[in-house]
Amino acid sequence: MADTRLIQSRYRLLDLIGRGGMGEVWRARDESLGRQVAVKCLKPLGPQQDRSFTRVLRERFRREARVAASLQHRGVTVVHDFGESEGVLYLVMELLEGRNLSQLLEDNAQHPLPVPDVVDIAEQVADALGYTHQQGIVHRDLKPANIMRLADGTVKICDFGIARLGHDIGFTSRLTGTGIAMGTPHYMSPEQISGGEVDHRSDLYSLGCVLYEIATGVPPFDQDDAWAVLVGHRDTVPEPPRAHRAELPGFFDRVVLDLLAKKPDARPADAGDLRQRIAVGRTGGRPLLPTTGRVVLAPPVPVPHPAVGEPRLPGWTRGMTTGHKAAGAAPAAAEPADPSAGLTGSWTTGTRTAGIGTGPAAPEPPAVLAGRHSAGLNLARLGHWAEAGEVHRSVAAARERTLGPDHPDTLASRYEVGFTLSRTGHAAEALREFGRVAEGRERVLGPDHPETLAARQETAYVLGQLGRHFEAHQVYAVVLASRERTMGPDHPDTLRCRHNLAFNLSRLGRLEDSYRMAREVAAARTRLLGATHPDTLVTLYEVAYTLGQMDRWAEALQTYREVAAARAAVLGADHPDTLAARYETGISLGRLGRSAEALELYRALTEDRTRVSGPEDPETLRARHGLGVNLGRLARWEEALAEAREVCVLRERVLGPGHPDTLVSRREVAVGLGWLGRWAEALTHYRAVAEARERVLGPGHPDTLAARNDEAHCLEQLGRDAEAVELYRRVASLRARPGTGD
Repeated sequence: MADTRLIQSRYRLLDLIGRGGMGEVWRARDESLGRQVAVKCLKPLGPQQDRSFTRVLRERFRREARVAASLQHRGVTVVHDFGESEGVLYLVMELLEGRNLSQLLEDNAQHPLPVPDVVDIAEQVADALGYTHQQGIVHRDLKPANIMRLADGTVKICDFGIARLGHDIGFTSRLTGTGIAMGTPHYMSPEQISGGEVDHRSDLYSLGCVLYEIATGVPPFDQDDAWAVLVGHRDTVPEPPRAHRAELPGFFDRVVLDLLAKKPDARPADAGDLRQRIAVGRTGGRPLLPTTGRVVLAPPVPVPHPAVGEPRLPGWTRGMTTGHKAAGAAPAAAEPADPSAGLTGSWTTGTRTAGIGTGPAAPEPPAVLAGRHSAGLNLARLGHWAEAGEVHRSVAAARERTLGPDHPDTLASRYEVGFTLSRTGHAAEALREFGRVAEGRERVLGPDHPETLAARQETAYVLGQLGRHFEAHQVYAVVLASRERTMGPDHPDTLRCRHNLAFNLSRLGRLEDSYRMAREVAAARTRLLGATHPDTLVTLYEVAYTLGQMDRWAEALQTYREVAAARAAVLGADHPDTLAARYETGISLGRLGRSAEALELYRALTEDRTRVSGPEDPETLRARHGLGVNLGRLARWEEALAEAREVCVLRERVLGPGHPDTLVSRREVAVGLGWLGRWAEALTHYRAVAEARERVLGPGHPDTLAARNDEAHCLEQLGRDAEAVELYRRVASLRARPGTGD
């Protein structure tokens, strides 16, 4: 937007004071009232978004903006106005003079804030939350960057409504599909991590994390990777703040530990209760009797200290990259925008700050590029693949200009670009990107360097995505030989390559070889990592899949059940990997003719998927498809047809009419119609499936030929034998051509 841009003939944008992944913040002048304000302009959606989605977005924005504007409390940023100008949604807020808590920690060289300031901030934030919670509003993304301390000492919470808007619009993609809702890793409540119901007590937990950090200088779970942080929130009792800083008052120690209780019911009843406890502790007065029947002043939580060398968190959480925290190791000038904040991203400002979460001013490359690269990694780990790709492309281009195309940092960014492309369905583009990276790393680092091999291995993975399994096999074999030679047979990267090779062998039809290799990898991972390590379970899942391909369904069923039970114990019952194993258990039951059991499994799985991911999530629809298939196997064809029709309509809306899953559902509709003797209607669907597959896959693709066979069979049932014979001949001819068929 130009500096002289006038919004709605009223708000004149003067200068840009902040920019984040979802938009910009401008210092502006309200021409009507003659005052300076902050205008937050949300980044417009691209043309790829359909009109109905955009309409829902605008309505959600208006609704949440009204909520934010309705909040009138000295501890909440004032929203003056909102609207839309030339397709850009905007909020007009008070312009604040001050620093957010993240900046205050950085100003203090990452040392904790003075005790009186910490207690004062705690009391003011509790007061503001007490007010907003009474209005039925939950923030969902409370963190140091969203809490401002003004020049006069007033503390304000920023971005109410916007956090929930980001969640509902979908900018808060699941953390590797785990069902984790809105939040930033260092400040997320256990119920957010588990994908459970979030209420005002989640804000109280996040506040506990914030207070812990500003009081001690470190978050309660100061681990080196995001998964370790999240597992810490979920499973680990935090050390008392006074273990880090003995001068903290005892009442504050107890308050923070109560806020950090794993179960919402064990936290303070509400923010009003919390504020009263802080006020009583600060003044030394006697506490009032609790009105909720709960004990307000809980005793200190005993903390078992781990033995020397003993990991405080499960070993499988190691090796992953952490999300942003206020007291990070990066210097103040190099802090990246918070990748997990969705619409509440860090907004770079000086001392004059808009009424939203703010971050420090971004420096010049190369230091800032390292921070942005890290932000891109965190976006990917939180499931924001498309946004991560945008970040990595930008960083790669900047690094190429400043460092050169073959610099390791440039190639690292290019590698991540390829990774995001492969995870967003752009396999051909990913293949080109990984090819460039592999060649560059070979020139600079050598053919056997681990980073060169990583790029080669991803090349093989993408070749498999493209169905080029023989070429993938050749690349995997070369990489595996190099890894075994340079790293040894038991190195995690060697085992990962062998796992991928086993997977690819099954796609080549070499099922015995695939099964044998997968069993070997599973045994090695069990020995090195443990029987319930997620990597071990991934390989056992592949063993089960290959057993199914070999028609050894009883063994496949047993293995899938073992994997599902272990994942439920280690990852949680609602983890997508656990749910995936349950889905495959249903497939095995169906193949064994145990359709009644499969039906009940899919019914329960559909309920769980709906609760965790929503009724229109592709995995929810996959579970419903399994339910419908087994209704048919039980000859309950009217119910099966109704289920297939509903799933088909939803898949067409969510995935598109030509998506393979949509076509599978449409075929299931045709199957149901056929069993009900409605062959003329069935023909319409069979033909539509065949034509769609021919357009997308080509006339000789096995799936297209199978669809044409379905169409020919339907013609036979209608007595149109000549047309059926002609179609059978065409299918046979196409199958006989070189390069066609399985």
